[in-house]
Amino acid sequence: MGASGIAPSFAAVYGSRLVKKKNSLILFAVFVILGAVLLGKNVTLTLGKGLLPKELMSFDAVLIILGSSALSLFLANILKIPQSTSQVTVMAIVGVGLYFQQLNLTALFMKILPAWILLPLLSYILTFALYRTIYPPEHNNLHIYEKIFANEKKMRLSALIVSCYVAFAIGTNNVANAVGPLFGAGILNIFSGLFLVAPLFGIGAWLLGKGPLDTAGREIVPLGLVSSTLVAFVTATLLIFASLFSIPQSLVQLNLAAIFAISCLKNGHKYTWDKNIVKKTFFVWIITPLLSITTSYILALLFLKR
Repeated sequence: MGASGIAPSFAAVYGSRLVKKKNSLILFAVFVILGAVLLGKNVTLTLGKGLLPKELMSFDAVLIILGSSALSLFLANILKIPQSTSQVTVMAIVGVGLYFQQLNLTALFMKILPAWILLPLLSYILTFALYRTIYPPEHNNLHIYEKIFANEKKMRLSALIVSCYVAFAIGTNNVANAVGPLFGAGILNIFSGLFLVAPLFGIGAWLLGKGPLDTAGREIVPLGLVSSTLVAFVTATLLIFASLFSIPQSLVQLNLAAIFAISCLKNGHKYTWDKNIVKKTFFVWIITPLLSITTSYILALLFLKR
């Protein structure tokens, strides 16, 4: 999960060559831990008992949920496509819930799934609208353009701060993907779970995160300092909003929706959507949640008892 999460947090400043890959990984780990410990409780409760009754979260069920999630994310990381930890985890829980025929459909269809559609769309629209105010440089926006680029040192510092803000946002939401099922099974309490699991995101980013980091940071569209900061700020803010409302949300998809918006402004919609890496990204986004729910359901059939 950490391998998939490094891309939306530090791909922006890495793509603009503001920080080295090693430093990105270290900062990512530190701020994920802070976000998890301070604001990670809400989403943990949703994943621990909000979708599936807590009494059904046995040790075996949790093992199936986390194993199915990890397998799906491992596939995405091997293909070098940033993927949502939230979506594969929720779909793994859904797979077990379908087996038991005990699933909170109201939370799934009225809260979580609508957010998965609307928030990435909002990320695209906000980024497109905000970046359009300064790009391309024209007579009516030159005063904004000049203010932004007047102090490069402040710009660089702002970009780095916002990237750490994104890592913090990941801690508030995505660490719960691993901790929630463990909490539901009574294996860990919320705060000790968040504190213990968050550092593993840093290790995952270190071992497997370099491919997704390159894909998001340089292959879809080269990002400059201003665009990278805008992408990071919009996506992190939307993720923290989701965390406050206890919604497991995909920062990966919020982030790439914002990057697509930058690419569409710079290169045009047709060029952006015709790129092979974009098509591959959408394909993996569809396949991995389906793989997660299918794997989870099949393993539940084989190893769980109603």
